Amino acid sequence: MGGTDAAPADRDPGLQPERTRLAWRRTTLSATVVAVLAAKTALHGGATAVSVLAAVLCCALWLAFLRIAHGRIGVLAAAHRPRALAPPHAAAAALCTLALAVCGAFLVF
Repeated sequence: MGGTDAAPADRDPGLQPERTRLAWRRTTLSATVVAVLAAKTALHGGATAVSVLAAVLCCALWLAFLRIAHGRIGVLAAAHRPRALAPPHAAAAALCTLALAVCGAFLVF
C-alpha cells in the first residue's frame, strides 16, 4: 500500500511534566479543602473527642500528602526529564488520599 510514511511530529518533553505538576497541585488543593472542612466540622457545634481525633488525623494525613506532593512538584519543575515516582512514594500518596477521604466522610456522617 505504497505511500509515504510521515515522520512523527516532534513531541515537546516539557508538556507532560507540566501537566503532571499541575495535577499534583490540584490534588494538593483538594486535600487542603478536605482537611480544612474536616477541622471545621469537628469543631462546629460541640466538639467530641472522636471528632477532634478524626480532624487531627485528617490534618496529619494532609501534611504527609503535602510533603510527598511538594517533593514531586519540585522534581518535576527542576528536571528536564524527571525520574519516575518511586512506588513507595506513589503508594503513600494514594494511601494518604484514601485515608483523608475516609476521615472526611466519617466527620460528615
